[in-house]
Amino acid sequence: MTSVTLRHIDKRFDDEAALVVSDVDLQIASGEFVVFVGPSGSGKSTLLRIIAGLESASAGDIVIGDLLANDVHASQRGIAMVFQSYALYPHMTVHDNMAFALRMAGTPKREVMQRVRKSAEILQITHLLDRKPKTLSGGQRQRVAIGRAIVREPKVFLFDEPLSNLDASLRQDMRVELSRLHQELGATMIYVTHDQVEAMTLASRIVVFDAGVVQQVGTPVELYESPANLFVAGFLGAPKMNLLPATLVSADHRGAEVTGPGRAALRVAVDAAGAVTGSAVTLGIRPEHLRFANADTDASNTIAARIELIEYLGDHLLVYATVSDAAQRLCLKLPGHATRVRIGDTVHIELPAEHGLLFDAADVAFTRLPPSAP
Repeated sequence: MTSVTLRHIDKRFDDEAALVVSDVDLQIASGEFVVFVGPSGSGKSTLLRIIAGLESASAGDIVIGDLLANDVHASQRGIAMVFQSYALYPHMTVHDNMAFALRMAGTPKREVMQRVRKSAEILQITHLLDRKPKTLSGGQRQRVAIGRAIVREPKVFLFDEPLSNLDASLRQDMRVELSRLHQELGATMIYVTHDQVEAMTLASRIVVFDAGVVQQVGTPVELYESPANLFVAGFLGAPKMNLLPATLVSADHRGAEVTGPGRAALRVAVDAAGAVTGSAVTLGIRPEHLRFANADTDASNTIAARIELIEYLGDHLLVYATVSDAAQRLCLKLPGHATRVRIGDTVHIELPAEHGLLFDAADVAFTRLPPSAP
């Protein structure tokens, strides 16, 4: 197993003034499964290609294990890359596709056969070795592409959106397979995707990119519960976090009071010491943390809204409501049996203070307060 260290990596194409990747400083530990996630054009795939040696960095260092790899050819870096396109040779069998790189490297025939057989067993495609790619499903072809990487026994695996050509059901199956593969091989894996569901389910750590800049690095739980800024808060989560404009009324290290849409008075459990009262802020809360208020609910932490749409998704409902007098929409995620509301109903929605997030005018999150002791 091998670590990967990126030291202040910049990337600029030709004479363009803008950096495609800007000052990326990242340590990936041996055996980690790290996912680069972000919208299209955020620089994540470019950085992966820099690690692979398919692009050169404009500045900074790439260290793979103990090797300073800046000037090392891609073939000598000890990495294997799985692309979005399967790129299998159509005239070759699965066995020959997997064996091709080893044969080109002059690996002894017996060793080639052993490596191919072992990789096929890991990926559960032994029964496909004599078939050609045109007879395989999309999921099977992707397994062959991954197997072609495994046989090389690389120090680091790189994946560039490998599941994007598959349908939803196959993507889910392949996520399970990739997680199992990582546990079995214990290898260092770096995976690029624009799909935040893939990032949340696969990663031991996630690196969130936007406009070539790393926005936050952390475990899926850390990024979901404590996003560093407004971009991360809005990008991770399905359905998205509710983000509401608000005005700061009072603030200290014990919490903040804000006026939200519909002139609602709301408390948020964040350390807001030093914040300027009267300033514009953004209140964030996940759909699953919203609930309908009952008679015992403190009215100061509720918002009146009108139900506009209800989506039934089996085990849960998504209820969309527009805040009175504000044209601001809220999304609630409720259990599937919670059908006591109808479109057109006016309801009061509770925003629990302990689940709220607050972002300042620069989109930076205030620190959440630890949960109160029971």
